[in-house]
Amino acid sequence: MQLTSLNDITKNYRHIFLSPHFDDVVYSCGGTLSVQVSSGLRPLVITVFGGTPSADQNLTPLATQVIREMGYDNAVRLAETRRKEDQAALDLLQVDYLWLEYQECIYRGSNYTTKEQFMGGEVNPADAQIEHDLTRALLKIQEALPDVAWYAPLGAGRHVDHQIVCSAADHLARSGSKVYFYEDFPYVYREPTALDKRIQELGGDYETALVEVSEMLPLKIEAADIYQSQINNNFANKEAMHKAIEGYAQNIRPVSTIRLERYWTTR
Repeated sequence: MQLTSLNDITKNYRHIFLSPHFDDVVYSCGGTLSVQVSSGLRPLVITVFGGTPSADQNLTPLATQVIREMGYDNAVRLAETRRKEDQAALDLLQVDYLWLEYQECIYRGSNYTTKEQFMGGEVNPADAQIEHDLTRALLKIQEALPDVAWYAPLGAGRHVDHQIVCSAADHLARSGSKVYFYEDFPYVYREPTALDKRIQELGGDYETALVEVSEMLPLKIEAADIYQSQINNNFANKEAMHKAIEGYAQNIRPVSTIRLERYWTTR
């Protein structure tokens, strides 16, 4: 079920997942979502940078390049495709979802003009208002739902949108909420040192929580397949994506029959 605003979030939700972009939570936490649903829960996924660019919006050369690399020549058409993919994937997993209207970094004017700036760089000071507004909104939800468990990206790989959501979630953790920081897939898979670098950068005292997703992994992979616009860009092809998801889930604890998703919480 799709929610239309933050005001639709009721006390029925006990687990809220923060996704920077449309695919991030399914890639990183799809098994956990499926485990929760199989236990009778109804988790909620909030996609933060879910805004659609306008038809007359001026695009930077970087935005045009990224859109073309995904096989599109139109930003609006790409955004509509990604929303349809997300809706289908989350409906498959029987998860509720809400799209916020913040635009992802490539559409935020000249804040980021190269891939190196938004992937591995520092968050542009012009984006401080986004973090401030997001943090305020999340703290308001926390006040109404003090027992909810939050799931948010660690920011491994240092995509600036992931860093913004991580920082907002860190405010939740510091105010007493239970926040499970997930490992940003596929960044942690593509760069083996990304996870350790990010943990050191954050400087927190973390402990890990593991969720066994062995039985649910096929469903997670089926949901990941729905994000067709992302497969070639992130994995080269569908078979490579399946191998990456399966291999990462197994290597968290190398036991042949066990597949896991791992989270990090502050002590």
